[in-house]
Amino acid sequence: MPRILIGELKQETATFNPAPTRYDDFSVYVGQEVIDAFRATRTELAGALDLFAEAGIDVAPTVAASAVSGGRVAQTDLDRLIHEMLLAADDHPEVDGLYLCLHGAMAGEREGDPEGLLLAELRKRFPNRPIVASLDLHAVLTDRMIQAADILVPYHTYPHTDHYETGQRAARNLIDLLGGKLHPTVARVQLPMLVRGDELLTATGRFGEAIRMCQAVEASDGGLAAGVIIGNAFTDVPALQSNVLVTTDGDLPRARADAERIGRFMWEHRELFQAALTSLEDAIQQAGHARGLVVFSDAADATASGAAGDSNAILQGLLSSGFSKKSLVPIVDAPAIEQAFAAGVGATIKVTLGGTRDPVRFTPLPVTARVVSLHDGGFSYEDGTTARSGRVAVLQIGPVTVLVTERPVYVVGRRVFECHGLNPVDFDLVVVKSPNGFRTWYESIASLIVPVDVPGSTSANLRSLPFTNCVRPIFPLDEEVPSPFENNAP
Repeated sequence: MPRILIGELKQETATFNPAPTRYDDFSVYVGQEVIDAFRATRTELAGALDLFAEAGIDVAPTVAASAVSGGRVAQTDLDRLIHEMLLAADDHPEVDGLYLCLHGAMAGEREGDPEGLLLAELRKRFPNRPIVASLDLHAVLTDRMIQAADILVPYHTYPHTDHYETGQRAARNLIDLLGGKLHPTVARVQLPMLVRGDELLTATGRFGEAIRMCQAVEASDGGLAAGVIIGNAFTDVPALQSNVLVTTDGDLPRARADAERIGRFMWEHRELFQAALTSLEDAIQQAGHARGLVVFSDAADATASGAAGDSNAILQGLLSSGFSKKSLVPIVDAPAIEQAFAAGVGATIKVTLGGTRDPVRFTPLPVTARVVSLHDGGFSYEDGTTARSGRVAVLQIGPVTVLVTERPVYVVGRRVFECHGLNPVDFDLVVVKSPNGFRTWYESIASLIVPVDVPGSTSANLRSLPFTNCVRPIFPLDEEVPSPFENNAP
């Protein structure tokens, strides 16, 4: 029976977020815990595990470590994570192949390409075994990743709804590699562009047309994997840009032609891939006149993109404007949690909110709040994975309800609120910390969605951020960016 080594390392880094990500911020599963934790979820690992089981393939689980998006991973903690994964891999020297579930946009304090490093070290240990890795389409694609893996399989949806299917696509390629059926040839087109905005929505936007080109490549004879990997615009490392990656079965000229065709499409439409933002003042006015639920997208402080989660800009705007409708606002503030738990449910406390993790951008906001409820933390996201929120408090400040978490969490779906007794449909305004991923859960209940222009380490206003490492010149940061196709090709 063939045996596959599996492992996961996932965290999306926003290098402009000053709060470091530590080992304790990761959910770490080892050995059999990996299978137990993921089998019933809608994740890449679950998709791969199910397909391996159907094919009669045994798995050798190593380590699965993932954290909420955040600041750079402290180097000692990153070293520990990679060391633990490699030690676990060393316990299975006789495997027939490897499947790695990666995000692709992680960065340490010194190491800018942890996933590439991990893949390269595994390649040294398993020089003649096929290695397949799945990636987020926000990965920062590096030469080291491409050289170390046989096939890289990226998501095809934004918002990301194809985690499970991506794991199955990766597993299917690996199974075929085990049988000696495939001879992967890889072409890459590098695009000096950073992209944001609603045109990235694959169901409705122009980016979806490029993804459907990729899906057509994969569905054709000899097409193994194809994707447009746009990078996480906030992982400011030397390889940051967009890429088209196409893998075919023994046909490099075709891979190059397909990659260039898709790359030209993306480049020709680059002006569309910018976010339209609304000032906070105008957003509050729109919400005041709207009927039904209004959703504010605080992409600038998106914990889903790696921000600190402690922005109080929208909260302050609502309170100072006298906005009287029922509002629901999330924030990360460990000191406020301490104070709320010390006071207890029903108490009224004078507390400051925000500015504890990104103090250069945000100043703590003094408020008087009533403690509505307290929670020990730990709930499940929509995909079945477990959040590590730490303790949670629900505070009431006039018409504003504030969900305060001890640790950053994804404020994308509705469960982050519902699991703490708060149903978004009971409010007039809900703030999410996500640029677009929230749409999967809110478009059906929202009467109006407003992307708000406020400060933050993941602002869609890219020119507001202090880039120093990414590819330059690059669109839209620079005025004159030469076409990547001027001197030919991929």
